[in-house]
Amino acid sequence: MKLAIDRRVAARTAFTAALLGVAGSVCAGPLPEAKPEDVGVSSKRLERITQAMQQLVDKGELAGMVVLVARKGKLVYQRSFGIQDKASRIPMSVDSIFRVYSMTKPIVSVGAMILVEEGKLSLEEPVSKYLPEFKDMQVGVESFDPASGSQLFYTVPAKRQITVQDLLRHTSGFTYGTSPKTQVQKLYAQAGIFSQKWTLDSFCKALAKLPLQYEPGTVWEYGHSTDVLGRVVEVASGQPLDQFLAERIFKPLKMVDTAFEVPPAKQHRLAQPQVDPQTGKVAELLDLTQPATLFAGGHGLASTPSDYLRFAQMLANGGELEGVRVLGPKTIVFMSSDHVLGAGIERGTNWLPGNGYGFGLGFAVRRETGESTWPGTIGEFFWGGYAGTAFWVDPKEGLVPVYMSQEPNRRQHYRNMFRDLVYQSLVE
Repeated sequence: MKLAIDRRVAARTAFTAALLGVAGSVCAGPLPEAKPEDVGVSSKRLERITQAMQQLVDKGELAGMVVLVARKGKLVYQRSFGIQDKASRIPMSVDSIFRVYSMTKPIVSVGAMILVEEGKLSLEEPVSKYLPEFKDMQVGVESFDPASGSQLFYTVPAKRQITVQDLLRHTSGFTYGTSPKTQVQKLYAQAGIFSQKWTLDSFCKALAKLPLQYEPGTVWEYGHSTDVLGRVVEVASGQPLDQFLAERIFKPLKMVDTAFEVPPAKQHRLAQPQVDPQTGKVAELLDLTQPATLFAGGHGLASTPSDYLRFAQMLANGGELEGVRVLGPKTIVFMSSDHVLGAGIERGTNWLPGNGYGFGLGFAVRRETGESTWPGTIGEFFWGGYAGTAFWVDPKEGLVPVYMSQEPNRRQHYRNMFRDLVYQSLVE
């Protein structure tokens, strides 16, 4: 096996000089392919994607990326650009493996909704039914004492329990502590909550000892909600999260390269970040080459653009792909409806989807056409990942694009550029 891997790496490396910066498609498509014009897409306008991505590579802004676009269930664009691993000079390939970070969240959310459809989980139930440690949560309160000029911090009992719906829509009161600003976030950092050395069980028990940033159900705050949801899925299903996702989502959808770790036989395909031209540093990304102990439902998966396109196309199809049904169509509609702003829930300090978007059960949902600077359609839903990955589903346009790179800096800028390039290619 090692000899075969070495030969493959050598073969790819030998052709680096010829392939560097050249867009190519070296693998069979993850979906049936079609001539772009047959599904209302302009081949000529799609070439603008090629030109723009190539220019980013040529300028050294990004080492490389993979781009896929599907419309009406047909693959119309699949290209790789630049370098997968600059240190070893391996060119990017359409089968390169990426850390998808928060694009793990929609997958785990679908896993939870599978259990809802089976009657093993219910959105209105308190999380404490499955994880008793979350029954009596405290909420952190910060205030300013004008007499002493000091900042005060204390906790009060939560007014109600966290529900399963709160986990899915990020209204649990949990936050992230990677760049601590509030007192609660500083407590997260001190407790090492973002460490990858936990198990899901030990992680949840540690998190439950810390105060919430907000009262449950009152504020949308991006945080560890989906990590806790992953543990709820484990308890409700009776399986470890990695096994449950593999059996119920990855295997049925033929997502052959999606997992919480990258095994040795595939590590030569793992995309790596380059030196950031603005900071002169290389981003520290998750090491997925070692066996995982924490099946982090919020950020832990590795995947390929092809695998993720199959998952996203399943969503676009109303829960089915190639005769395999993962969820019912009404469930997909429910998940892709706004569960936050329409419910009068406030935006927290960590609000990411942007103007014109609410949040459903696992991803952001387009509410308006004009508020955002991003092109899109009402009813479109999307999410992205910290290292530079993104996808969206536009049901009205029958559109499913996937973009993957492995460089966090200015990731939103490149996602927006990709959106502009995709939508301009539609001609009917």
